Amino acid sequence: MTIPDENKIRSESKVILVKRSNPNSDPENEAILYQELHELARAAGYLSVGKLTQTRFQDTRYQLGKVKIEELAELVRSTDTEKVIFYNRLSTKQLFNISKICQCHIIDKFELIFEIFVKRAITHRSKLQLELARLKYEVSRAKAVVSLLKKDERQGFMGLGDYENSYEQDLKKRISRIENELESAEKDDESLRTFRHRKGFSVISLAGYTNAGKSTLFNAIVNESVEVKDMLFTTLVPMTRALDLGGRKALLTDTVGFIQDLPHWLVDAFKSTLNEIYLSDLILLVVDVSEKPAIILQKLSTSHDTLWDKIQGVPVITVLNKTDLLEKFELDNIMKQIEYMAPNPVFVAAKEKTGITALKAEIIRHLPAWSFSSFTLPNSEEGMSILSWLYEEGIVHKVEYGKWITVDYEARIEIINKAKAVINANEN
Repeated sequence: MTIPDENKIRSESKVILVKRSNPNSDPENEAILYQELHELARAAGYLSVGKLTQTRFQDTRYQLGKVKIEELAELVRSTDTEKVIFYNRLSTKQLFNISKICQCHIIDKFELIFEIFVKRAITHRSKLQLELARLKYEVSRAKAVVSLLKKDERQGFMGLGDYENSYEQDLKKRISRIENELESAEKDDESLRTFRHRKGFSVISLAGYTNAGKSTLFNAIVNESVEVKDMLFTTLVPMTRALDLGGRKALLTDTVGFIQDLPHWLVDAFKSTLNEIYLSDLILLVVDVSEKPAIILQKLSTSHDTLWDKIQGVPVITVLNKTDLLEKFELDNIMKQIEYMAPNPVFVAAKEKTGITALKAEIIRHLPAWSFSSFTLPNSEEGMSILSWLYEEGIVHKVEYGKWITVDYEARIEIINKAKAVINANEN
């Protein structure tokens, strides 16, 4: 079974949502995970017309018990449903078996997320990333699908082995072509990031679980109007804007949200987006603090698992958002339970634009240290030109004019070194 192309995804199609829970799982947490599936379906443009759940350990053939799958098939017929979406990740064998009984399109949560990404990808690069993910997904399942066809209704059908080999080779060739194109784009990213640092910009990224309020916070910090919806995965393509932090120049990037248990092929699809986070000077990890502590901890754990091995000591500020929805005693109680997972906490209500000043102060405190230096420039057209450049690249704390121009200056060490080199070159 393959992931459908964009032109096959229909808006407002009727779906049935299915979730299996382990017998020892927390019912409250399971209900929240089912609600997440419901919100994902809504974000993809589907209308939920039915719900089916079961508490049991996984059946290797059908995910649920066979009797429950037959009940699902009857629900599909009675509601005239075109698609069934499982929260649980389905194997190729399970997809095949369930589809035979239900006689409709069966997908799992991860394919649903992929559909959302396909709908919202707008740049050539993001579309390439998704095509790469789709091809990798297909090549991983090609052999399993052919094997199932051989066992099922295709006895005596000659040439499946040749078809399997040629199809797989075609997929691998297309994968190689796209990877080469994306590798070239990543080199461009590195060049752009190096250029930004040379120009004195610090790079800051917003990260966090999907729908935590990152885009709302982005708007509040940079006074922009990026699209904000009460819907999962509204930000797929990174949005970057300049940010003035009391003279220090920074670039703030809003990035795609995290979600629990994403498979590697889908994470790889947005490697370049995640690189925006991994290669930042500072990460703002946004959390919806109005949720229950157990859910906050689960989402923080997912975010940390995505980040921690890759960021290599990059400082993290935990931005606890939506504090306007809580009383102080409620916030204090939540913090006691989550503080060990929330480094450098700052409290904001992004929608109300409160706490932004305190957040900016905390950002400045955690940015890479700048160096102080004093320069002596000739009081000439050449010296004034250098002074103008210094104003653009860092913070000029003091200027005194006389026979010479003396400047007390603060900037990134790269800018300090470049300024010294320019001054020495002019003196010689």
